[in-house]
Amino acid sequence: MIFEHEIPGSSRLYFGKSAKIKRQIEQKCAMLLEEKGYSEIVTPLFSYHQHSTFDDASLLIRVNDSENSQVTLRADSTVDVVRIVTKRLSRSENKKKWFYIQPIFSYPTSETYQIGAEIIDGSLHESASCALELLNGLEINCNFQFANIAIAHILVENYGFDLEDIKAIRLEKILNSKYEWIKDLVNISEISDLNDLSLFPNDIKEQLELLKSAALEIGHKDALVSPLFYAPMRYYNSLVFRAFEGERLYVTGGIYNVNGISGSGFAIYTDAVIAKKMQRD
Repeated sequence: MIFEHEIPGSSRLYFGKSAKIKRQIEQKCAMLLEEKGYSEIVTPLFSYHQHSTFDDASLLIRVNDSENSQVTLRADSTVDVVRIVTKRLSRSENKKKWFYIQPIFSYPTSETYQIGAEIIDGSLHESASCALELLNGLEINCNFQFANIAIAHILVENYGFDLEDIKAIRLEKILNSKYEWIKDLVNISEISDLNDLSLFPNDIKEQLELLKSAALEIGHKDALVSPLFYAPMRYYNSLVFRAFEGERLYVTGGIYNVNGISGSGFAIYTDAVIAKKMQRD
């Protein structure tokens, strides 16, 4: 039995104080992003292209258009933003920096609000420093973690590791390897752990050097590094980052490639920021 006051599980309801905090967060971020030269975009709720984003297509909520072609509710904003601004708006809007404030949806009834930004041909430093500036403006203190997706792919392609083991962080299987340096790779957690890379083969060493440079360039006092962290989105192919406090995730982002278009971006999880501010108050 469904009562009149019930709402679907994992959907969102804001009222009173939480609604006010949400509006203040979005207004503050929008103002800061506009000052930094970003233009706002609101993408359609429905999309033809979300299936190219996720390894697990069961996350998508599917419907059909008037021609009976399958469309899905927006489960990720990056792919649609990049497609629209490079394929549809490129002639009328010659801009590289865009931001959005909108929710994403996943099966069965999950609703997640985000404040995101995309930079066509952008660097990791541009997106990570912008995300950090927004978090500082929202008075959110957290850990900032960097990873390099390329390392996981090198382990799979050149050394025979199983990508699913890396995704699921199955350390027992990963450490059960003939390569002596894998334990040192697993134990890397801070920038100082990257000072001596002589233990690693050249292909791994090269990617660890990129990871170290990215973390040092941002200069966050609590910067962490995690060489084996694997971001779930298909379009990430190199350096990525996330900001968190305990189990609460505030930001994810990184360098990506969407149908040959390179860029960098991030998404702030609005609900996590609201929860932190409500808890603080």
